[in-house]
Amino acid sequence: MTEKSLSRRKFMMASGLGVAGAGLFSTPAISSGARQWKMVTSWPKGAPGVGVTAQRLADRITTMSGGKLTVKLYAAGELVPALEVFSAVGGGTAELGHTASFFWQGKAKASVFFTTVPFGLTALEHMAWINQGGGQELWDKLYQPSDIKPFMAGNTGIQMGGWFKKGLNSLDDLRGVKIRSAGLGGELFEALGATSVLLPPGDIYPGLQNGLIDAAEFLGPWSDRAFGFYKAAPYYYWPSFNKPNGSAECLVNRTAFEGLSDDLKAVVANACQSENAFGLSESDWENARALDDLIENKNVKVRQFPADLLARARELTPGLIDNFVSGDAMAEEILASYRTAVSLSKSWSRVSRQPFFAARDA
Repeated sequence: MTEKSLSRRKFMMASGLGVAGAGLFSTPAISSGARQWKMVTSWPKGAPGVGVTAQRLADRITTMSGGKLTVKLYAAGELVPALEVFSAVGGGTAELGHTASFFWQGKAKASVFFTTVPFGLTALEHMAWINQGGGQELWDKLYQPSDIKPFMAGNTGIQMGGWFKKGLNSLDDLRGVKIRSAGLGGELFEALGATSVLLPPGDIYPGLQNGLIDAAEFLGPWSDRAFGFYKAAPYYYWPSFNKPNGSAECLVNRTAFEGLSDDLKAVVANACQSENAFGLSESDWENARALDDLIENKNVKVRQFPADLLARARELTPGLIDNFVSGDAMAEEILASYRTAVSLSKSWSRVSRQPFFAARDA
């Protein structure tokens, strides 16, 4: 599906009005004994980035299984609301979900670490932690009580800082601003003096239009352009101190997953891994193209966050995260592992990526 074939109606469809499905695992056998699974998502249908990734993942599983496991995708609101994907998968309304983990901090506090953390791991560093540093095992442990098996399944890469109706000249200009944000990034904006508002993706643009919010951070230029945020908030800020990574997750009902044959389990796992790598490369390419278009053709004002705002955000972040996990043993365990990964990544980045970029772009 191309960007040109996507209608605005699809992007702006309501995300919170779906009716939850009833019953557990309606997976009637086809004549060959194949299975049919439902995938619910937190995204409007076909939205560049996350919506495209979700559909491609469903198609990958269907194709790689040779039709033995077919997946039908339901966009946000079609079967369940955008922010009820976790409950729908854990409860058996759907076998699969495509979403972002930081939506579930009310159910599992440490879930935020598996999408992104302010001043934390970048996309490749995050993947290294999950695959090599014990992150996957901790993620599995966190979701097991909800009967969910998680996989990385797409990544929108480093984000932009957000869209603002008015320009920011200092930290003081952020005070009182109502900004759509999620996860620990939202907590940090609150600590900086803003008011964080969690909205499903499909409700962000209407919220900017009707004054419910004054600013919004979502993903990167490719996805943000498709939603039309620039029409309501022309100031686009960088760097994304609050979202240096954009890992999406595929949620699989653990009971349903364990009921698969070994070859179909491998299909699901490898489809997620393939889409995770492909989605990241796609986002990096399309974000660059979209940013050029926004600047050259959409009159977007791309600006750097004020130095005092960034300095204060960096100062507040360690204590904010410590307070966030305090008293939750699972969250404290995951934070310790995450910080080990950050420290290791920094030591390598100082002699690899950082000096290379400085030399290349000088």
